[in-house]
Amino acid sequence: MTSEQPAPDEATPGTLARRLEHLFQTVYPKGRGRYTNPEAAALINERAGEKLVSQSYLWQLRHGARDDPSLRRITAIARLFGVPVDYFSDDELAARVDAQLELLVALRDAGVRDIALRASGLSDNALQSLALMADGARRLEGLPTIPADAAGDPESGAGAAGETD
Repeated sequence: MTSEQPAPDEATPGTLARRLEHLFQTVYPKGRGRYTNPEAAALINERAGEKLVSQSYLWQLRHGARDDPSLRRITAIARLFGVPVDYFSDDELAARVDAQLELLVALRDAGVRDIALRASGLSDNALQSLALMADGARRLEGLPTIPADAAGDPESGAGAAGETD
């Protein structure tokens, strides 16, 4: 191992810690800042109907001190952030979700995050149907049409990201 690369057991957080921290930094309720560990723990436990995590446990996961959550715990954490549970273990899925989250950060003020996340994983036909509905809603609102090829093109300046509720 070179002196430039830390040993695996040094203070470099693992995949779970990096992905969880990314969610804490990126996904939070509309109109406010990021979740704190106490807030996240309280919401996770409330939604689960039982105490699954503590604020210190979340801190340990975020910093790589723990990397062994049970399926129930990681499922509850994924639910808080609106991501599939496999986000934490599947590199390909995580890359797709992270790309969506990048777009959502850019679109945060437009308030479309929930729609974009709900569309994740839908078939091409379903996505085309959603696009047609969005186009119709834009017409009803008197907004300009966004060409299909411009919506995902960063060069076009089109597109926006939303926040969680």
